[in-house]
Amino acid sequence: MADDSRSRDTHVFGSYAAIGDSFTEGVGDPGPDGRYVGWADRFAVLLADRVPEHDAFRYANLAVRGRLLDQIVEEQVPRAKELAPDLVTFCAGGNDIIRPGSDPDDVAERFERAVADLTSAVGTVMVTTGFDTRDVPVLRHLRGKIATYTAHVRSIADRYDCPVLDLWSLKSVQDRRAWDDDRLHLSPEGHTRVALRAAQVLGMDVPADPDQPWPPLPPRGTLEVRRDDINWAREYLVPWIGRRLRGESSGDHVAAKRPDLMPLGDLMPL
Repeated sequence: MADDSRSRDTHVFGSYAAIGDSFTEGVGDPGPDGRYVGWADRFAVLLADRVPEHDAFRYANLAVRGRLLDQIVEEQVPRAKELAPDLVTFCAGGNDIIRPGSDPDDVAERFERAVADLTSAVGTVMVTTGFDTRDVPVLRHLRGKIATYTAHVRSIADRYDCPVLDLWSLKSVQDRRAWDDDRLHLSPEGHTRVALRAAQVLGMDVPADPDQPWPPLPPRGTLEVRRDDINWAREYLVPWIGRRLRGESSGDHVAAKRPDLMPLGDLMPL
């Protein structure tokens, strides 16, 4: 099995680069300045806390929403290799998997080639599995494909000795409060729980349990659920379908928010 144990030997990482799509960019977790924060930024704060005061921790986030695996490999992997950080997190393939007719076996083969390339040039590469989507209305019907891809990711991690950020086993993000109103991206609390889990994978002590149960919710009536579904379809589903039909991406004309390894500066604390 890939080594994603909470007891994994840990050491200090002086630099970290995150590559991926909207999940890693932080969509669903807006900061006070309007830019997205997200789990990778929050994870960077936890990593920086371990660095001695006289040393500088540097962080880059190359992720861009809407990117497919091949785009990430073409645009972000070479930049991550050029930066050569101590740690890279690599989450990709999700946008490919949700596309009709996609083959998780094929996506996994391309993902493995990118992992092999990255691990030859940077320190540690942490890979990320898919979420268990059985309770996510938009993605429930894709659960089998996501599970297949997740199994591939774990096998690839085993072959290349990569720590695994296993989101499938993170039960707390199966609660609807872990998700943004668009039902495709995590909420700020969901991003926070993923950041905490990522730190645990590296054997770090964390300030809270990412799988801590949520407070009970009052029961919801059928009419309330139906009203929410209608509002969601009008506000999010119809525009998403429109972009697909026009061949557009939410990431068109969007650049990476931190293209260079830089000190954390005013990043939000966890």
